[in-house]
Amino acid sequence: MDFRELREAIEEVELVDGHAHNIVALDSTFPFIRCFSEAEGDALCYAPHSSFKRNLWHIAELYGSELSLHGIEEYRRVSGLQSISSTCFKAARISAILIDDGIEFVKKHDIEWHKSLAPIVGRILRIERLAEKILDEVYLDFGLAVPKLSFHGMISSVKELLELAPIKKVMFSTDGYAFPETFYLARDVVFSVLRDASIDGDLSIPEAIEATKDIFAQNAIQFYKINLSLDSKHTVTPNSTKMNTSASHNDVSLVRIIWVEGSGQHRCRVIPGKRFNNVTKKNGVGLTFACMGATSFADTPPAETNLTGVGEIRLTPDLSTKCRIPWKTQEEMVLADMQLKPGEAWEYCPREALRRVSKILKDEFDLETNAGFENEFILLKSVLREEKEEWMPIDLAPYGSTSAFDATSLLLHEVVAALNSLNITVEQLHAEAGKGQFEMPLGYTVCTYAADSLIFTREVIRAVARKHGLLATFMPKYALDDIGSGSHVHISLDQNGENVFKASDETSRYGMSTVGEEFMAGVLHHLPAIMAFTAPVPNIYDRMVPNTWSGAYQCWGKENREAALRTACPPGIPDGLVSNFEITSFDGCANPYLGLAAIVAAGIDGLRRHLSLPEPVDTNPHSLADKLHRLPASLSEFLEALQKDSVLTDLFSEKLLVAIKGIRKADIDYYSKNRDAYKQLIYRY
Repeated sequence: MDFRELREAIEEVELVDGHAHNIVALDSTFPFIRCFSEAEGDALCYAPHSSFKRNLWHIAELYGSELSLHGIEEYRRVSGLQSISSTCFKAARISAILIDDGIEFVKKHDIEWHKSLAPIVGRILRIERLAEKILDEVYLDFGLAVPKLSFHGMISSVKELLELAPIKKVMFSTDGYAFPETFYLARDVVFSVLRDASIDGDLSIPEAIEATKDIFAQNAIQFYKINLSLDSKHTVTPNSTKMNTSASHNDVSLVRIIWVEGSGQHRCRVIPGKRFNNVTKKNGVGLTFACMGATSFADTPPAETNLTGVGEIRLTPDLSTKCRIPWKTQEEMVLADMQLKPGEAWEYCPREALRRVSKILKDEFDLETNAGFENEFILLKSVLREEKEEWMPIDLAPYGSTSAFDATSLLLHEVVAALNSLNITVEQLHAEAGKGQFEMPLGYTVCTYAADSLIFTREVIRAVARKHGLLATFMPKYALDDIGSGSHVHISLDQNGENVFKASDETSRYGMSTVGEEFMAGVLHHLPAIMAFTAPVPNIYDRMVPNTWSGAYQCWGKENREAALRTACPPGIPDGLVSNFEITSFDGCANPYLGLAAIVAAGIDGLRRHLSLPEPVDTNPHSLADKLHRLPASLSEFLEALQKDSVLTDLFSEKLLVAIKGIRKADIDYYSKNRDAYKQLIYRY
């Protein structure tokens, strides 16, 4: 299902807050921590151990403040109440607010003060017993269900409300009080509930969108008879004019332009939404040549890359990739091409490198490469030891552990929901064998889109982890005494919409077609040179050792996870046939465009020269160590292989290869002299 239209409705419909309370002055004695908890007195000390962290993250992201209670309080003090109130109400898109001022707070503002925050501000008196007498049917609001519960608890509560009352009788309300931040933390729950209802078949997408409008606005308009076209008096009147929920004004405040440089790190420039639409989407933004040459340890290029601060390119947004950021709904993100000027590609551009070799494959052989990535990552939590912050895995659970999944289910639910909203398919997820490690394979798609999806997936996982107070890292070997993380990639070939990697019948030698075997043979032959792109950081070679399912020997096998290349026969494929092959030496530090470009280039050579595969290895390759070729054990050895590989040199831009070699040499030198420096990679990958 495509939930983009529902997500858009959730984000854009203006809210009628049907039940709220007064905001208090900054110097009120009512404690600000009550913004995040219903607890009182001594029980408040337990608030930081509830949904506190999630809500704290939301507010810190909104304000751009330090991610701590103190940081937010300081931002409030410096900014002033009027400013932060306007920020919260604008972000929440509240068009009308009905205030029950019967609750007594110290130094609360009167209703008149609130009229600068929303077009309509009215006063209500909530007397439930009287309401039962005068209403034929009771309306329900879910203000108390959000946002103080856990995310799962909020979803569960709202789902139960929808079981108790028809959608036409359920009203949104924040139950906001005292602090403007309490008016902001509610909208996403409705998306999750209605999305699940659509998945279960209870609602169609159009019905879910209509329900959004009813819950957020129309039911309250009907119940309270609000006229949104009134003058500046902003009173509640008996008229029942309906609110126009399809207002089209652009609420995107910032756009992140994302690129991935030679060391595989994600970078971004952030542009105000108005300027992006008026200028940037056509002309791009300027970027120095040097930004493509950063190493994994520093943001400056080594001399051997030939990239310096002299010269400028344009980061030109690829508008086909522009999307709303799931965890920051007032922002968008878009992937960028590197161009000398609009329409003219820069020869260092990684996305262009992948497009170029993909075009050669299509023009010469009428083939396209499909790819699907397996994301392995470790979730780390912060601990204080001797007043110093350290990061350690969130648990010690084993492979496939249900307890590990339970401990992180809220986070993983949010990740999957965010990826669904971006139309990125998650095939499955599970706890991996490392401490705090998880794996999340993505669906197959054309390799250029697969690389785009991988970038967005990493962004989502890292951001949602931060939201939960954790750090997600894709670095290859976080702990030298534990299993490493990879980003294994599955490759197949497509022709006119059909997978032509597998054989047409069961009589083939290895279950794959001739083009499939030749392509894979090219990849196996060039694997040492390819790994300068797919395994680009020295820390990776602490992962690639025998008996760790990381492919330490240059061989292939059928469903052999110790082989460097593995042919796969997933459920649904006839016995004896294979639909794809897996490359285990692709890591989370790799630039996916360059890694896939190297794979496709090697496959093209296999097709051109009609290469054949050697016999498959059907046992642990390490048991045949004296007969098999051990892949190089260091990045410097793979770099030597790349320098000797004329095929990849011919299919890549010469200047790009010079830059990549310069980055790799600098990394090799730095980490050989700084043995513990690899520990800092958690902040970069």
